[in-house]
Amino acid sequence: MAVVFEKPADLLGREGTQLPPTEWLPIDQDRVNGFADVTGDHQWIHVDVERAKDGPFGGAIAHGYLTMSLVNYFLPQLIEVRGFAHAVNVGADRLRFLSPVKVGSRIRGVGEIVSVSEVKGAIQSVVRVTVEIEGQDKPACVLDTISRYFPE
Repeated sequence: MAVVFEKPADLLGREGTQLPPTEWLPIDQDRVNGFADVTGDHQWIHVDVERAKDGPFGGAIAHGYLTMSLVNYFLPQLIEVRGFAHAVNVGADRLRFLSPVKVGSRIRGVGEIVSVSEVKGAIQSVVRVTVEIEGQDKPACVLDTISRYFPE
């Protein structure tokens, strides 16, 4: 369940706040194939299940950028900011792919508020999202997301 902040200013001083894990999300071959279709990345390690069995990971793996894109799925499950006129996704920093996500595994997001500042009349937060793989010590990826909230 997301940690709720009633207004953007409530984020100030909350650096270091740990955001509880999301629910697990299964990564199946249909999701991987759909991502391949959308991006045009049909590399065999992702979409050729039979060939991938003999590959370096013993099976098909999700695209790194698919895993990264799911940070956007996890973020609203981690943190909810209310009471703003509008918000913008400023971007991301520090993307690291640390471990492949095998098709058939489950992933989830965990978060931490890394920094909060006032920027151009808005409150800007950096939330580090770590994508964990069920049963593995090493995460799939880590990404710092940057959001800017313009108060009402």
